[in-house]
Parts: sequence; C-alpha cells; structure tokens
Amino acid sequence: MLNASLLDEALSLLAESTEDRPEQHWVVCGGSSLLALGLISRTTTRDVDVLARAGPDGLITAKPLPAWLARAAEQVRKQLGLMENWFNTGPSDDSFFRFGFPEGMAERLIAREYGPKKNLRISFISRRDQVFFKLYATADSDMGRHYQDLQDLQPTAEELLAAARWTRTQDPSEGFLFVLGEALKALGHESLIAQL
Repeated sequence: MLNASLLDEALSLLAESTEDRPEQHWVVCGGSSLLALGLISRTTTRDVDVLARAGPDGLITAKPLPAWLARAAEQVRKQLGLMENWFNTGPSDDSFFRFGFPEGMAERLIAREYGPKKNLRISFISRRDQVFFKLYATADSDMGRHYQDLQDLQPTAEELLAAARWTRTQDPSEGFLFVLGEALKALGHESLIAQL
C-alpha cells in the first residue's frame, strides 16, 4: 500500500529511472490524487490511477503506457515492494475521450514535477473533479471505498448535481440512472434526482 510519503518516493524513483527518456506528463485521479493533495483523511491507496496523458493538443488516452515506462515502474515496484501494476491506466476509459471529461477539468489540474531533472510531471485532478469521478465510480461499481471517499470529500448539493449530470453523459441508461439515484439518496440528496 502507498501512503503519501511512499507515493512521493515512488514517483521520484520513477522519474529518476526514466530521466534519459522524453519528458512525460500524466493526469492522475483516484486515491493517489486524494493522498497527494491531502483532500481527505484516507492514509493509503493501492496504486496510481493514470487517467490520461497530457500533450500539446490536450488530453489523450494513457493506454498503453510506453514499454520503457512500464519496465521502469516494475523496477520501482520491486525496489519498494509495491503492488503489481501500481502505476496503471485502468481509469483511462475510451468513453471519457468520446463523451468528455468534466467541464473545465484541464484548467483545474494541479501539477507536480518529480526527479532531479523534473522530467516526470503528474497533474492530479482537483477536489471538484474528484467528486465527479467518485460519484461515477460509486454508481458504476459499488458503495465501498469510492462512496467513502465521496462522503469524505463532503460535496455540496451543487457539486453533486453537476457531477450527476456529467455521469449521465457517460452512461444515459435507465439502469445507471436508478443506481445513481440510490447513491444520491444514500448521500442525503434524494431531491437532486428530479433535476437529472
């Protein structure tokens, strides 16, 4: 498991081991983003969830990771005793690139640079965007850790309504709407369902 200091060490080592490669800029969401920015009281996460790659033309899919970066991440994993695929592109879903990220997300990214040459740039998604992705993950998967993270973020009704409307652009099905409604009820915001 990664805590905040181990996360920083892992990313610094990843930067050092790839400093002979081109500069990289990755967008990260999930628990590692929450930890890095100190947004909630959660103390550990399993991995670094890479959402996208940032380039001159905006955000593009992170899949697949360059082979040299995957090899470097595996070396860091062995060195620090991290979990398999600790640096992964699991959240880099094609639907986000087809249907869009939350409006203004790119402008809200919080960038950090790693390594002596600052060749690895990680942009963590903002608190507002965490609310969007955590609500989507809660409705899409389970009421477990995503729901707990969402509760800990203490979103306002306005944030939840905007997040819920965005999740509907990703999955407009009636089944998803029902589960989304259940999540909003659990969060104490049942009245928002009628506004979707």
